[in-house]
Amino acid sequence: MSAALLGAFLAGLAGSPHCVLMCGPFAAACSRISGGRGVLGWHLGRITSYAALGALAGVAGAAVPGPPWLAAAIGAALLVWFAAALAGLVPEPRLVVPGAATAGRLLTAPNPFARFGFGLVNGFIPCGLVYSALSLPVALGSAGAGALAMVLFGAGTSPALSIAAAGFRRLEFRTRAARRAVAVLVLLAGLWSLALRTGLLGGRGVHGAH
Repeated sequence: MSAALLGAFLAGLAGSPHCVLMCGPFAAACSRISGGRGVLGWHLGRITSYAALGALAGVAGAAVPGPPWLAAAIGAALLVWFAAALAGLVPEPRLVVPGAATAGRLLTAPNPFARFGFGLVNGFIPCGLVYSALSLPVALGSAGAGALAMVLFGAGTSPALSIAAAGFRRLEFRTRAARRAVAVLVLLAGLWSLALRTGLLGGRGVHGAH
């Protein structure tokens, strides 16, 4: 289990440049409006959404019939697909999030808890990197483990986003080569985690080590 969760955290770290490009402006806006507390509230909101998605993905993985390795195989297939989308090799899935268009009100509202609400909505915004990470909860096949994996994924993305919010630096992610480099890192971290879970790298595998 710990190896699979480490893989989720590493996927978040590896995908940080993508996060800075996509969500860095949100983090910076929260910082300008509410300072460090605003950024913290935003992080907590989006990671809460990730945890909810991870729990749902874990339940879906647990519902897959057949041998224990089947959920991991499905997770690996999803990981490859979404990593390819992240690299721009295949179209990225698009989902419509109800209410996302009005989420800007939560960004500018004077209530400090509004940044948490904005983060909640932000966490459900379609993102190839998040989709890639959700393949790990599917493979874990557990709501609790899936939620924890996505919390750690979100934690892995937080340092770079916090730095971007503070204005110390901006990570650029505009070239196709950069997109593909990040996609490869996320893919390797995810496949490593899945391999550890199924025991392909030795040991009992995560499903035998609960």
